[in-house]
Amino acid sequence: MRWPALLFALPLLAACAAPTPPVDADPDTASTLGRLTRWHAGFDAVVAPDARIERLADGFTWSEGPAWIADGGYLLFTDVPENRMHRWSEADGVSVFLEPSGYDGPDTGELREAGANGLLAEPGGRLLLADSGNRLVARLDLATRRKTPLAERFDGKRLNSPNDIAQRSDGSVFFTDPPYGLEGMNDSPAKELDFNGVYRIAPDGRLHLLDATVPFPNGIALSPDERTLYVASSDPEAPLWYAYALDADGTVSGRRVFADASDLMSDNAPGLPDGMTVAADGTVFATGPGGVLVFAPDGTRLGRIETGGAISNCTFGDDGRTLYMTSDDILARLRVQTIGPGFAR
Repeated sequence: MRWPALLFALPLLAACAAPTPPVDADPDTASTLGRLTRWHAGFDAVVAPDARIERLADGFTWSEGPAWIADGGYLLFTDVPENRMHRWSEADGVSVFLEPSGYDGPDTGELREAGANGLLAEPGGRLLLADSGNRLVARLDLATRRKTPLAERFDGKRLNSPNDIAQRSDGSVFFTDPPYGLEGMNDSPAKELDFNGVYRIAPDGRLHLLDATVPFPNGIALSPDERTLYVASSDPEAPLWYAYALDADGTVSGRRVFADASDLMSDNAPGLPDGMTVAADGTVFATGPGGVLVFAPDGTRLGRIETGGAISNCTFGDDGRTLYMTSDDILARLRVQTIGPGFAR
């Protein structure tokens, strides 16, 4: 999700020019995007020094929430301000998969962004989505496009605007709930909760609050052993990633700072901690200032993948060794030497 520093520029831009339809990138220029920054020798084992970042499609307002659909071999991702979900494949390029992706009612003036945000593929042709516009977490049947709400309220109050999702093998669903989808964010009169939370939906459907103290909880992901939950905080005053220790039932038993991006903040490094994914070997790919920051499992900063703009989120796809990235108005990808969770080795 976009961070507070960019929130006030978007309405002006939108007023100046109508959005243009997304298009597939020119194959002649697709492999010339961005650069790789190496901070530690271990980066070479994750990303080959000669790896190229490819631009796959562009023309979006703010691309987000990529999810690889293995049964079909395509990627789904959202354009949150435009309230659309897009489909991309090597064979067919980019197309609209679901519109609206989120809220489909009359304009009430309460929403800053009506679309869905983070996505997570499930087996059996289903997709979990953080439906920011409808202020809930839902399951989407890919064949029928029908949504089934999973979480809408906590203690009788509406959620803020769910942002990103992770799922454990026991069926537990973890998600973040910042105020980014609401007009005025924390000051929105439509905001019913007085905090921004990190939550778990238990396998029995009950909703549990894990943390109410993260100022702007955003991206979320699990370690390969599912004993650590990573949460990004898109707070410009404290751009951090937290690591939560999880008990067997998914209850939080401790929290520590996993990484701090304060020293990377600059006008030349757009972005704050946002979406993330974790490889099967525990390598963390976390979007942040300047691009996707790559961390060893112990938090050592290895390097950065840069597209030249802010990157909102990333996920593994294809054979598990392709990193797909939603970067502002573009969709990009990079071949890596690690493999994503759940892919055959």
